Amino acid sequence: MENEFLQTEEAIVAMLKTVYDPEIPVNVFDLGLIYNVDVDKDKNVRIEMTLTAPNCPAADFIVEDVRMKVESVDGIRSVEINLVFEPEWDKDMMSEEAKLELGFL
Repeated sequence: MENEFLQTEEAIVAMLKTVYDPEIPVNVFDLGLIYNVDVDKDKNVRIEMTLTAPNCPAADFIVEDVRMKVESVDGIRSVEINLVFEPEWDKDMMSEEAKLELGFL
């Protein structure tokens, strides 16, 4: 059961890595926009995420893309996304790969 749970989490992360802010050439996971992913025993997913700025013009597109891609993971029953702005996102939340891609290293 634990192995199946880990495979589901890995599949969710893989899908999150296919979601991009149209203005930034780095995926939302490596940008550090995903604060938490919780999968319950029934495979209902709750995601807590943020945006690079509260007034992001692509907010609706990004959130819906996250929802659709995570829902496409085999066995996922539902996806709930909670968009938060605390803590406020900053570039230190990015992965090393994202910092390198964007020239911060």
